[in-house]
Amino acid sequence: MSTHYLRTLGLTLSMLVMAGCSSTQQVKEDAGPPPPRNLLGTTDELQLVTELLTTLISDYGSEPILVVLAVDDTLLANDDGGPCDSGTNMPQLVQPDTATQVQRMQSTGAKVIALSAYGPACSREIIGELQHHGISFKQSAWPQETGTEAAVFHFGYEDGVVLTDGKDKGLALKALLDNSDIPQPGLIIMVDYKQKDLSEVMKAFAYSGTKVHAWRYTRVDTAMN
Repeated sequence: MSTHYLRTLGLTLSMLVMAGCSSTQQVKEDAGPPPPRNLLGTTDELQLVTELLTTLISDYGSEPILVVLAVDDTLLANDDGGPCDSGTNMPQLVQPDTATQVQRMQSTGAKVIALSAYGPACSREIIGELQHHGISFKQSAWPQETGTEAAVFHFGYEDGVVLTDGKDKGLALKALLDNSDIPQPGLIIMVDYKQKDLSEVMKAFAYSGTKVHAWRYTRVDTAMN
């Protein structure tokens, strides 16, 4: 791991910690820490998200936090064809230690799911490719309301993977949370290659009690340069 990355990671964590320092003593005396604020950022390293998640959980606990990881060009590279495209080349991980970072996020106790632009017809291919690389979201999935089928909110959802069929990712995610047995998360941490998708999620929760930390993942851009 480069010295530059460690320095950047340390600076980012320090900024987040400093942002909350003024209320630290009051937090201990009151019911809990103040709610997180919306955040926009960029990173080409999933470990940054993992470390920030760990820090946030130490402040808020794991229950109010949902991590959403895009599949396309964030977990799996689409340059050799997506997991539902015909062809002999199967998608590879964008980052070599992706599976390790996903497992570390899941080990915090937070709910961690994936979200894809592919439709429900591709669920087996996408889930199979993720499992091939050692990634599964089944145990960390956000629960649906008992007896509610994915068709109710017009998107696919299977084993912790939301399949939007090219539709608005923000509306898909909000529909999933609205049809759930458990309370809405206080914070969504989303990582996606496309800024458009991040903006859709922030818009969908703009007038809700859920804040969004939107991270544009630029590893694919870095690999092309």
